[in-house]
Formats: sequence, structure tokens, C-alpha cells
Amino acid sequence: MTQALWIMRHGQAGAGSPDERRELTAQGREEAALMAGWLARSLTPSRAAELRVAASPYVRAQQTAHIVADRLGKRVETLALITPDDSVEAVIDWLQAEAERTAWLLVSHMPLVGSLTARLVERDPRSQLPMPTAAIAALEAEVWAAGCAELRTFRHPADLAG
Repeated sequence: MTQALWIMRHGQAGAGSPDERRELTAQGREEAALMAGWLARSLTPSRAAELRVAASPYVRAQQTAHIVADRLGKRVETLALITPDDSVEAVIDWLQAEAERTAWLLVSHMPLVGSLTARLVERDPRSQLPMPTAAIAALEAEVWAAGCAELRTFRHPADLAG
């Protein structure tokens, strides 16, 4: 059975320290809202019903995830292993255990989102997909493993802006 996964980078965040506390800018909130609308329109009713939303514990990822989840009528789950420099292999292990039962939207950070997407699609651990703020990569796979996924759609706010 084909499984679905959406990987999203958080919206634009302001500067600051510590990194974990950085918040979305007004533009970042707009980007997240724009992408939330696109995602809501693009999901089939069955995918929307099964979708779960998980976010990094960092403030900007949580804020982005809540904007999207509110639009989809979902709650946000915090996933500690998707912070910026976490291991791609650990996330793939988690996907193998958790994502075969349901579809997920993971809201995280660069470089993790670019590395994870590239590893799932291309296998090469050196690959990196450039992901602008609030970009979403939609993937499908029979199994979540390196090189086994297909990139079905890639959208970012500039694609949707008026």
C-alpha cells in the first residue's frame, strides 16, 4: 500500500538567540497560512482524515504547524527528533515504525528537511533538496527507506503568491 508523507520547512523566522526560541515573522505567518490553504485544497478527503501533524519542539516550527493544523482541523504533536541537526537515519527509523499506519506532515527545519527529503528520494546521503521557508515536499512510498520514495509535489509560497 502506498504511504504518504509531507515534509514542511517552518515559515520565515526572526533572528535571535537561543535558536530554539526564535519566532515566526509576520511574513512567516503569512507563508504558513498560504501553504496551509494549498495543503487543505490538495488533500483528498481520506488523506485529510488520516493525516497527523508533528512538529519540532522549536518555537517557529510549532507556530507553523499550529497554523497548518488549525486550517486542517488537526492537533499538533511534538516530535523531539526533528530539530535542525537531528539524524536523518533516526527520522527514517521513526517513519518505518510510525508512518506505515497513517499519513504524516512533519514540520521541521533546514538542513534536516532538505536532507531527509533527498535521502528518501535519491538515497545519496550527500544530497540536499533546497527548501525555502514554508516549502512542502509531498512524498509517496511503499516503504520509508533511502531511495524508495517518489517526490509527488513540491510547493513553496512563491509558487502560490498572487
